[in-house]
Amino acid sequence: MNYTPEQLERRNRSFWTPVQAVGALVQFLTFLASLTLVIRFLTTGQGYEVTTVANVAKVLMLYFMTVTGMAWEDEVFGRMFMAKEFFWEDAGNLLSLAGNTAYLVALFAGADHRTQMLVMCVALATYVVNFVQFARRGAQSARQKRARALATASSGR
Repeated sequence: MNYTPEQLERRNRSFWTPVQAVGALVQFLTFLASLTLVIRFLTTGQGYEVTTVANVAKVLMLYFMTVTGMAWEDEVFGRMFMAKEFFWEDAGNLLSLAGNTAYLVALFAGADHRTQMLVMCVALATYVVNFVQFARRGAQSARQKRARALATASSGR
């Protein structure tokens, strides 16, 4: 799906576009930290506390990205969530929210540490699916932006 010229203009003008860009990087870094620490805990049994802090930070970052993403989607597509143009990305985000929230439920319900980390493994996998969707969308958007700039330059504007 390509953005319409109006959507592309709104996206480029939106306060939320750079927030989402920077937030995506921070979210990816929290994902990497969480993944590394979960693997370490599952293989050695060490570092439960630091892993839990990283996992909670990762979940909170996902919630932050969801809320700010809803504001972005409302500005660009006129609907806060599940706009038809962004349906599959939002569906992937819902899957990721479910997985990450399941981790918080396991944590606060007092599940044993290994079970918590296994639930986080599922949550991390859902993030990867969601990340791939957004990376694809970002690459597509960059191609569209370059094509538009080329068209404008070649038409002499």
